[in-house]
Amino acid sequence: MVLKQRTTALELHSPTEDVLVSPGIESLPPMETNSTGTGGEATERVKMKKELGLLEGVAIILGIILGSGIFISPKGVLQEVGSVGTSLVIWVLCGLLSMIGALCYAELGTAIPKSGGDYAYIYEAYGPLPAFLYLWDATVIFVPSTNAIMALTFASYVFQPLFAAGCSVPTIGLQLFAAVTICALTYINAYDVRITTKMQNIFMFTKIGALVLVIIVGVVCMSFSGGTENFENAFENTETDPGKLAVAFYSGIFSYAGWNYLNFMTEELQEPYKNLPRAIYISLPLVTCIYVLANMAYVAVLTPQQILASDAIAVSFAQKAMGWGAFVMPILVAIAAFGGLSVHIMTSSRMCFVGARNGHMPEILSHINVTRYTPMPSLVFLCILSLLYLFISDVYVLITYSSIVESFFIMMSVSAVLYFRYTRPDINRPIRVQLWVPTLFVIICAFLIVVPCYVAPYEVGMGLVLTLAGIPVYYIGVVWQNKPAAFENALRAVTQFCQKMLMTAKEEAEGDE
Repeated sequence: MVLKQRTTALELHSPTEDVLVSPGIESLPPMETNSTGTGGEATERVKMKKELGLLEGVAIILGIILGSGIFISPKGVLQEVGSVGTSLVIWVLCGLLSMIGALCYAELGTAIPKSGGDYAYIYEAYGPLPAFLYLWDATVIFVPSTNAIMALTFASYVFQPLFAAGCSVPTIGLQLFAAVTICALTYINAYDVRITTKMQNIFMFTKIGALVLVIIVGVVCMSFSGGTENFENAFENTETDPGKLAVAFYSGIFSYAGWNYLNFMTEELQEPYKNLPRAIYISLPLVTCIYVLANMAYVAVLTPQQILASDAIAVSFAQKAMGWGAFVMPILVAIAAFGGLSVHIMTSSRMCFVGARNGHMPEILSHINVTRYTPMPSLVFLCILSLLYLFISDVYVLITYSSIVESFFIMMSVSAVLYFRYTRPDINRPIRVQLWVPTLFVIICAFLIVVPCYVAPYEVGMGLVLTLAGIPVYYIGVVWQNKPAAFENALRAVTQFCQKMLMTAKEEAEGDE
């Protein structure tokens, strides 16, 4: 049998051409679950399933936010502001800013119930080119480099206890173990979403438990061991330079990053009008409280100088305050990094999938596996990119270049709330925030984007160059339709090969015949 290909903006064959699928796929009738297909057999529509409930939604948000960052690098804020008191204020303000942004995403996610997150909202509000540039940055830099860094962090915490103090872990060993980890998690995500979500539920409670342990130890130190000394003169030597304060905000916001990732999977969320906002309302206040209390616990045990000198604050904290029990902290940090990587692989693949569905990436990436109902080609594609980034020495530099650009796109997404209020006043909005909420968020984001332009102009310029490099790619890959026949034939052959290897088909929309 053959499977008809549907035309997209990047279609490389005519609608009348057939594409062969693997032997064993008798037909793919567009019928709903429990409907009767040819021969009286029950068949399912080829599309991703709604398998995420409220608990899974909360686990996805917390799984991304509560990565390894809070265990490793809270010193970024303290380093920029110069005082303990101001650093704690920054952590609170970053949490409040994240909550304001999350409220805006709750309105966007329920008004535009599509997967893809920022990409989908920018596409709906401002058109295909800005959306493609976001997709370009995310695919080329944000997603694979973040996957690589999280995998390397996990690998380093697994291997470090196996080496004597002062001995460094071989780089190639870390890279190979990180590569195996990325491949394993990609396989699990491609095999069954339910396995990944159940795993996330376990990781969520583990990470919360680890941070609660840090908080309890900090409270004990403040109560019985004179841990309040580091809070004396808490605002002394506070930095007043707006540029450094903006950089401190970036460090804090980075640790809160991920509050918008559930929006990447809206189409797979059960009752999204209820569960999307509820997951956000539960997750963000909880994260803010945990982060502020954890940072207070760090300060209760470690002096500001010790915090600034440490590359892994949670481990230094455990070594000083937990005695023989300190060995548990590297294990908990490794679990946090592993869980964060797993959910990041799962959610980011949906953005790639939706981009291909809109014709902004090769068509094969919009396919799903016909038996597992997962976006397998997108998962494999991002896995390959992530593996390449593992062996790029400047991967951390790329993250620095793109951080401000990513903030700009988040600002664009939230500004879409204001734009839709003006251009689409009558669309259904189950969640409707006050206008001051998106307005305040956009103003603060604009400040955080403009100020670093004079603090770190080179990094901002490089991020801009990397983004603008996507414009010719857009016009060549998306706008230009009459490509050379040799190119079209080659890409069609690749599509057919991948379709056979991965057992995939295009997602069937409601009403497809």
